[in-house]
Amino acid sequence: NPTVTAVEQAVAALEGARFGRAFGSGMAAISAVLYTLLEPGDEVLLLGPLYGGTEALFSEELPRLGVTSRHVSGDELEAGLAAGARMIYAETPTNPTLAIHDLEQIGRLARQHGALSVVDNTFATPWLTQPITLGIDIVLHSATKYISGHGDAMGGVAVGPAELMQRVRMEGLRHMGGSLGRTESHLLLRGLKTLSLRMERQCHNTRVLAEHLAKHDLVENVYWPGLKSHPGHETAARQMRDFGAMLSVELRGGREAAELFLDNLRLFVQAVSLGDVCSLATHPASTTHQLVDPAERGRLGVSEALVRLSVGIEDEQDLLADVDQALAAVAARLPAAAL
Repeated sequence: NPTVTAVEQAVAALEGARFGRAFGSGMAAISAVLYTLLEPGDEVLLLGPLYGGTEALFSEELPRLGVTSRHVSGDELEAGLAAGARMIYAETPTNPTLAIHDLEQIGRLARQHGALSVVDNTFATPWLTQPITLGIDIVLHSATKYISGHGDAMGGVAVGPAELMQRVRMEGLRHMGGSLGRTESHLLLRGLKTLSLRMERQCHNTRVLAEHLAKHDLVENVYWPGLKSHPGHETAARQMRDFGAMLSVELRGGREAAELFLDNLRLFVQAVSLGDVCSLATHPASTTHQLVDPAERGRLGVSEALVRLSVGIEDEQDLLADVDQALAAVAARLPAAAL
């Protein structure tokens, strides 16, 4: 379909890639790439944490086909590749703890050992980061998020070199059938037209919120790579134009505090998605990562007290007022001992 082709060409151009393939959802794109390029006996090194659906794909579905995976740190990559790993898979930044991985290191080590590097760039978008230009082989997007930008279209995109993308089209797309529709394609093209404008405003609003929340007594931790206290701040500054519009906060008071905070937000909409022009909030442990084993969630830092915020284009003072009144409601409802 020519409209689908236009989406593929547009995202590939924004990412600095040669070719793109569009799908009906982000998970359709991820599944098509992995099922096409991995063989029984292959091992994948995961730099996480990853989106819960991706985690489940690696832990539950791919092992049935003889593909294994394991989470590693950046320091463990070279040893894993030397032992024969076929692929490195990462997110940038990660969902939902906003960890930052060094894309140049990933690409360089993968090339040295003849492995593939695959990066999910949904959180950053090509406006903030272009992994292909940093040496990554394949870049993935849930286009439902920032590429659409308006919460009204689902889609996914994979971009990369011609030979790999042709294989993904003929095997992962044609055989698995996760096709993108023409109407959704039109909406994604519309969203791309305002991507830079939206990201500028959303990144600004996120900085304001992150710096404000970091000073609040009820907030244990703020995860946003723009804060100098973030362990990946320097790497993010090197490979990102700005630090993104996603942030997560860990509240004092555990899950009860997180639930009270979410239920008292008025401007933020409780929704599992992200990247919309309106601000969204969710509880990852019970939504995006509910399929992940609780012990594994804990290891990945997805605690019961964690709330993920996708910051929109609203007035910054309205956003600040909303989180403040929600935090005040938490303080009023929970005993001091719980906080």
